[in-house]
Amino acid sequence: MFTPLTGRSVVVTGGSKGIGKGIARVFVSAGANVLLAARDEAALAAAAKDLSEGAAGRIETVAADVSVVADCRRIADSAVEHFGGIDVLCANAGVFPEKPLAEMTEQDVDVVFDCNVKGTIFMVQACLPALEASGHGRVVITSSITGPITGYPGWSHYGASKAAQLGFLRTAAIELAPRRITVNAVLPGNIATEGLADMGADYRRGMEASIPQRRLGEVEDIGYAALFFATDEAGYITGQSIVVDGGQVLPESPAALEGI
Repeated sequence: MFTPLTGRSVVVTGGSKGIGKGIARVFVSAGANVLLAARDEAALAAAAKDLSEGAAGRIETVAADVSVVADCRRIADSAVEHFGGIDVLCANAGVFPEKPLAEMTEQDVDVVFDCNVKGTIFMVQACLPALEASGHGRVVITSSITGPITGYPGWSHYGASKAAQLGFLRTAAIELAPRRITVNAVLPGNIATEGLADMGADYRRGMEASIPQRRLGEVEDIGYAALFFATDEAGYITGQSIVVDGGQVLPESPAALEGI
């Protein structure tokens, strides 16, 4: 049995939809109080209303952009104001605009790195005092299999940013260990999110065919991995990453999945 997270304070960036909303749902269902941070106030309000129905914990929101350092501090201050502290930071906010390498501009790279890398670093920094004060601070970063393990055309800047997050977490884990703060990452594979429907049924079938489990992951699958890292029982795990992908990275080629 794991120690309950009832009443713990959790910040989820990029929490208004997709994986972030799935992470928030898992934590609030476990009795944690969750602050959702995202840029779109309307999307935040809709997510909060949905997540609050039957929830064991509280949901609060703050409209902010993690690529802005002052907003990172404002998110942390909001969590402390609403919940009295911060026990868990789920640094999930990320962008993934598609752009071929030959056409990529400096601005294209800056947009991705400002959110995915700087946003992660400065959210951790902003939450540090409260995480340390909690006595069991947890940082869970949403990285990806794309970049650290695999590649995909059109997302070289995204893949680089996701690999950079893992480089950051290893040193951050060393620096923050004396403060009793752990830093770990979840690497999602193909996950069913709201935007997937726009890609069409053929695209989804192709994705499912590349996964040994023959299905896409659910956003809550990432949430459960994050929840584990946030437990007291995971307190001796830091600087690590876990792949949640239904076995997607395992086959040498599509031929390895034929006949199974």
